[in-house]
Amino acid sequence: MREELSVLIQAQYPLIYLVTFEEERASATIASLAQRFQQRLYTWTMTHGVIEYGHERSSGQQNNTVSPQAAINWAIRQKEAGIFVFKDLHPFKDSPEVTRSLRDAIESFRGTQKTIVLMSPVQEVPVELEKEVVVLDFSLPNMSELNQVLTAELEKSGVSNITTEGREKLLKAALGLTRDEAEKVFRKSRVMAGKLTEGEVDIVLSEKKQLIRRNGILDYIEEDETLDSVGGLEELKHWLRQRSNAFTERAREYGLPQPKGMLILGVPGCGKSLIAKTTARLWGLPLLRLDMGRVYDGSMVGRSEANLRGALKTAESISPAVLFIDEIDKAFAGSAGSADSDGGTSSRIFGSFLTWMQEKNSPVFVIATANRVERLPSEFLRKGRFDEIFFVDLPNEEERKEIFKIHLAKRRGDTERFDYDQLSKVCEGFSGAEIEQGLVSAMYEAFAQGREFTQLDIIAAIRATLPLSKTMSEQVTALRDWAHQRARPAASSVAEYQRMEF
Repeated sequence: MREELSVLIQAQYPLIYLVTFEEERASATIASLAQRFQQRLYTWTMTHGVIEYGHERSSGQQNNTVSPQAAINWAIRQKEAGIFVFKDLHPFKDSPEVTRSLRDAIESFRGTQKTIVLMSPVQEVPVELEKEVVVLDFSLPNMSELNQVLTAELEKSGVSNITTEGREKLLKAALGLTRDEAEKVFRKSRVMAGKLTEGEVDIVLSEKKQLIRRNGILDYIEEDETLDSVGGLEELKHWLRQRSNAFTERAREYGLPQPKGMLILGVPGCGKSLIAKTTARLWGLPLLRLDMGRVYDGSMVGRSEANLRGALKTAESISPAVLFIDEIDKAFAGSAGSADSDGGTSSRIFGSFLTWMQEKNSPVFVIATANRVERLPSEFLRKGRFDEIFFVDLPNEEERKEIFKIHLAKRRGDTERFDYDQLSKVCEGFSGAEIEQGLVSAMYEAFAQGREFTQLDIIAAIRATLPLSKTMSEQVTALRDWAHQRARPAASSVAEYQRMEF
C-alpha cells in the first residue's frame, strides 16, 4: 500500500481517498513520503482547521480554515508543492459547496505537485467525484511492523529470552489487529501475567474476538464438538481430513492452491451446520459466522454494501479462518428481482460476494449451507466458486445407528442396553435432528414419571413424530433429483455406488 500511495503522489494524482482507522500510523506514512519528495504536509480536522504536520497547534495552525470549504480553498491558493490530508470529511459528502470545492481543487492541482488525501474509516465518495478519486485501503500492520511493537513491549516487561517460535506465535496471534490494538493487547498480557511471554497467546486471541464482536456483522463461534460427533457422512469427512493441512507453507511449497470453500446442500436437520462448525476445529482455525440479515441495512444508500465489505475485510484480516454462511439460499434468493423490491441492493451485494469469492487471495475458507437449491442463482453454483458441492441426504440405516450411539453416549454411560438395529428401523426417513429430538422427548416423558427412559420410550416418541421427509416429500424428492447428477454425495455408500455406476 505504501508503494502504491508513493506512486500516486509522484504521478500527480490530485485526489486520493485513504480508508483506515489508524490515523496516526497513516499520517506517519504520508509524512515520510512527503519528506522523501520534499513536500510540505498539512492536516485538516473540523475541530482545529489546517495545521502543518509536525508543528505545534499554535504555530502551525492556519486561521479561518475550520470550515471544509475554507480549508480546501486555502489549499488551492498555496503555491508550494504539498500534501493536504483531510481527516473525516465524509460527513460533508452531501454538501454541494464541499463537493464543488473539491472539484475546483482537482482542476487547480492538475500538473502540480499538490495532492489532497481524504482520510476516513468510512468509504463514502460523492457521485460527482467517483471518476476523479483513487480509493486505497490502508493495510493493517504486517509481521515486521508488529514485531517492532512486540519488541518494545518485551523490553518494558524485562523479557529477553523469548524463543523464536514463541515470538512467531505471538505475532501470528496479533495479525489482523491495528498497531494500537496490538500495543494494548500486549500491555494487557503483561499486566495480567506480570510479563509478556509466548504463553499469553490466548489473551492476544481474545482481542481478535473483541474485534469481531465490534464488527457487528460477524460472530466468533467456539465449538466444542469434533468431527466424530457427526454421524455418517464419511465421504465428506474424508474430503475434509485430506485438507486439514491445506493452509500450511508445506502445502504451498508442494504447489497446492489454497482451498476456496464448499457448498453443502441437503435436507434440513441432517448435520450441515454441525459439519461447518466442526471443520474449523479439525483444521485448527477460527470460525466466523456471517449473518446476512445484519448485512442488509436500509438506513442509507450503500450501507449494506459497506457492511459486507467490512465483514469480508475483517475475515481476511484474521485469516486463515473459516467463514460460515448458514442457509445462504435465503440470503440471496431474491437477488435476481431485487431491482423491483429493494432498489437493486440484493443484486449488488450478491455481485460483490461473487467477485470476492472469485478473486480473493486470502486464506478464508467459505462454508455455505443451503436447503432450497432452486432458490440459488446459477452463477453461484458454477465450478470455480467452490472447491466442491456436497449433498447431505437423510441418513441410511447404518448412519442412523451411529447417530443414536452418539446422542445416547452424550447422555448415558450404559448404552449397551439399547437395540440399535430396532431403533434404526423405527426411525426410517428421519433426519439426525429429528432423531435427537425423539430421544429428548422420550427422556422428558420418563423424567416426568420419575424413572429412567427405555427403548420403548424412544420408539413411542419416534412413532409420535411425523418427519420432514413426509410432510415435505415433494421438496425432498426434488432436491434429491437435482443433486443426483450435480453434487457429490456426503455419504460414502452413495458415493461408492455412483462411482461404480459411472
